[in-house]
Amino acid sequence: MRTEPLRGASPLLVPGNPYSVVVLLQGYAEPEGVGDAVRADGSVTLVLPQTRGPASSHRKSPRGSGGAEAALEEAARGPILVDTGGPWAREALLRALAGQGVAPGDVTLVVGTHGHSDHIGNLGLFPGAALLVSHDFCLPGGRYLPHGLGEGQPLRLGPGLEVWATPGHGGQRDVSVVVAGTALGTVVVAGDVFERDGDEDSWQALSEDPAAQERSRKRVLVVADVVVPGHGPPFRVLREASQTETEGGGNSQQELVVGDEEPALH
Repeated sequence: MRTEPLRGASPLLVPGNPYSVVVLLQGYAEPEGVGDAVRADGSVTLVLPQTRGPASSHRKSPRGSGGAEAALEEAARGPILVDTGGPWAREALLRALAGQGVAPGDVTLVVGTHGHSDHIGNLGLFPGAALLVSHDFCLPGGRYLPHGLGEGQPLRLGPGLEVWATPGHGGQRDVSVVVAGTALGTVVVAGDVFERDGDEDSWQALSEDPAAQERSRKRVLVVADVVVPGHGPPFRVLREASQTETEGGGNSQQELVVGDEEPALH
């Protein structure tokens, strides 16, 4: 297994059915000045249901009368934002959303992969959305609902769309969003479980629980075809084809070409 950067201009669209993934803002972490100072911001990703209707059809806030599971599935019928970047990126986030035809009021669910300021600094832009920040799930107005999220026990948001518990970087409550059925396979929006492609020798220094994070990283790499890391461009996970697949020409890797037009696979 090896990884390589996913080529394409920003915002990078991975079409899919029933959900497409748009990496609105690519995270970064760059040394600045002397000492250990770093200028950083987290990646921001939009998950769009293929069947979503006009904005007015999904603006009604989920009620949660059927419990957390029903409320999550109801919230996932509209645009889902995974992480929001830091407050210094507010205007860039609004522009990126507008570029996809999405207003803040259209977003029905915001998932915060963990509680660091460069990942949830713009939650205030989405008062009408349900919030799943780490393991805390609440509806608009502050109604918190219990749920059973844990390692090996994901939260289902819709067909092929789940939230996984991926502890380690920020402690025991980090989460990742897993989107199956895209044109490139399964996309995992992993927060800081992965800082960037090729971070094998550096992520440990930023981890509150390296043993748990190592476990989370391995789980993600088992299923992911594309990983959206917290502080770098998305990257692909390429696996060695079996002899049967090689002889039959199956499982050929597709290349995503992203430009001003609709992305094409070839």
